[in-house]
Amino acid sequence: MFCYQCEQTAKGVGCDKYGVCGKGPDVAALQDLLTYAVRGLAVVAHAGRAVGVTDREVNRFTAEGLFSTLTNVNFDPARFESVLIPRAVELRERLKAAVAAAGGPARFDEPAANWTPDRLTPLAAQAEAFDIHRDHSADPNVKSVQHIVLFGLRGIAAYADHAAILGQEDDAVYAFMHKALAAVYDTSLDLGAWVGLALEAGATNLRTMELLDAANTGTYGHPVPTPVPLGPKAGKAILVSGHDLKDLRDLLEQTQGKGITIYTHGEMLPTHGYPELKKYPHFHGHYGTAWQNQQKEFAAFPGAILMTTNCIQKPTTYMDHIFTTGLVGWPGAAHVKNGDFGPVIDKALAMPGFAADADKGSVLTGFGRNAVLGVADKVIDGVRSGAIRHFFLVAGCDGAKPGRNYYTEFVEKVPADCVVLTLACGKFRFFDKQLGDIGGIPRLLDIGQCNDAYSAIQIATALAGAFGCGVNDLPLSMVLSWYEQKAVAILLTLLHLGVKNIRLGPSLPAFITPAVLDFLVQNYGIRPITTPDEDLAAILG
Repeated sequence: MFCYQCEQTAKGVGCDKYGVCGKGPDVAALQDLLTYAVRGLAVVAHAGRAVGVTDREVNRFTAEGLFSTLTNVNFDPARFESVLIPRAVELRERLKAAVAAAGGPARFDEPAANWTPDRLTPLAAQAEAFDIHRDHSADPNVKSVQHIVLFGLRGIAAYADHAAILGQEDDAVYAFMHKALAAVYDTSLDLGAWVGLALEAGATNLRTMELLDAANTGTYGHPVPTPVPLGPKAGKAILVSGHDLKDLRDLLEQTQGKGITIYTHGEMLPTHGYPELKKYPHFHGHYGTAWQNQQKEFAAFPGAILMTTNCIQKPTTYMDHIFTTGLVGWPGAAHVKNGDFGPVIDKALAMPGFAADADKGSVLTGFGRNAVLGVADKVIDGVRSGAIRHFFLVAGCDGAKPGRNYYTEFVEKVPADCVVLTLACGKFRFFDKQLGDIGGIPRLLDIGQCNDAYSAIQIATALAGAFGCGVNDLPLSMVLSWYEQKAVAILLTLLHLGVKNIRLGPSLPAFITPAVLDFLVQNYGIRPITTPDEDLAAILG
């Protein structure tokens, strides 16, 4: 195996024996084979669009297939072997017939569009010949940008899948996925063309996050500022981790009146701000902090745990009380089927739960764009009066590898006349810091989940409009952390929007060559983080 799609990759180069994330070489090979099969499907789908043929099942599966290869989503080889890879081939062959009938090509030259499994050989063994490095460009810089696009597509796929579950889709998103995946086989595309595709991926991700924002706010209301307890209540308990709001709402419905308290973990903290979720009286608080504590937190939790997306690291002995939904899967974890959370509820009732109440304080969440722009006049007045000197967006992914304490120290050292905006799971390095307020505006504003980068962009755009300047002219600096592929998609969105001078860490992606990095530095001012003191001094002058 060789995998370098996440920030924690071994030695900063790539995992070649076993994934730092816990992914084994068999799963790594199967994920690469699924990627290959989905690319073959995309070749046919892209050709089909030229003759007016689209297939919603193909569209949805393209997102689902790519989403399944995202870091920490699915480590269950049986799901790849028996469900996902065969489904990709089945849909491709069905689509071929429809394309040919509509006057499109009857044959395809690309090997991926014709590959079929050898029924006499286990898929895991076949998969070793299809790692993602073998059929990309021989030019290392072109290959680097091809992989930036591929990893960005995996992030886009995650957001597209979540949005589609709540009924929000745009065929243009799927069309770009198919075009970009099929472009791997176009040897006429040079580095400039691939850079263009990378920026187009950023534009597509912006649209996808807009769809997900509409899905979430249209279903559950716009978030409102809400204090969230950090201490537990005595009694039975279920912990919900991941990103999926629908799973959480369905669980809340099915646990009403059963004496079970529902807690959030990780990226689910912002769900407490949604009116249609916070109305449930047994939806109590948040449990857990940063990724480096995750193993201990899950092992010590005295109830059932529901995993809705990629928020688990190296599952071990506590798998008997973890349940997964949707595309999520690990060997040893039970999978919830057809939205029936009965097994999760039964497990929670059988476990001891918390013995006593504990007061561990609270944190504020729910500062989505509506909440922040609702006090925009105070924000603007604060800037003009000098009460607010600068805004920092300190946001992104958390991870277990050392180095992320930078973000804790950075926020602690931000001067008292500055405001920190945050989103995604990286905030758990500092989310409980008591920073006070400026004129009634909290100095630490939790905008939401990683996909709520859309809200942050809307806030920045509105402020730029109010001040009659561009986003790059605002007293706003972005200090971002990355871990997995949704972060790649968001970074491409920021580049598409022309945002400059982003500081990125804890380390730079291993899949970016020196030449590509130099392009990003020269054109966008991207730079690695250094130390909090040095970066604050450079930003504030």
